[in-house]
Amino acid sequence: MQYSLIHEELEIPKNISVNLSNNKIVIKGPKAEVEKDFSFAKGIQMNLVGNKIIFESTFGTKQQKATLYSIKREIENIFVGVTKGYRYYLKIIFTHFPTSVKVVGNEVQITNLIGEKNIRRAKILQGVKVTVKGEDIIVEGADLEKVAQTAANIESTSKIKGFDRRVFSDGIYIYKKEVVGSEQ
Repeated sequence: MQYSLIHEELEIPKNISVNLSNNKIVIKGPKAEVEKDFSFAKGIQMNLVGNKIIFESTFGTKQQKATLYSIKREIENIFVGVTKGYRYYLKIIFTHFPTSVKVVGNEVQITNLIGEKNIRRAKILQGVKVTVKGEDIIVEGADLEKVAQTAANIESTSKIKGFDRRVFSDGIYIYKKEVVGSEQ
């Protein structure tokens, strides 16, 4: 199925500045600056008109329509990120061996997970802040994609293979996601 014209508008909030060229967008807000490249989206034009971003696709396919709405939603998420920010909470769970977690440079190091001697390393993406407080790990940042990926890196690095998950529940798990400054 082809659509003759898909036209969507996204209003830019007052305290945010947007710079757009060749489907590459830089969004600056009070908390941070996020840069995204949407040049992969063939057949979708993005234009800045006044305080609105205009998305258009002529004779687009279902895939182009889905891509257009995905890009629009991602930019809306960036607006929230540069004004408020995103935060993920992870819990360190261990039964017998005390697992130790620390942040070193741009990675999270997990030691003594189920008594292992090796160090497991999870990458922290650029623009993301990771804090370890007791048995909690807090991952914060302006870009939802990077915050979520960093939290997923930590969770998947601590995954134990070859054991029954019902008995050996050791690991690090995401238990809460929130927009900073909003009550949930």
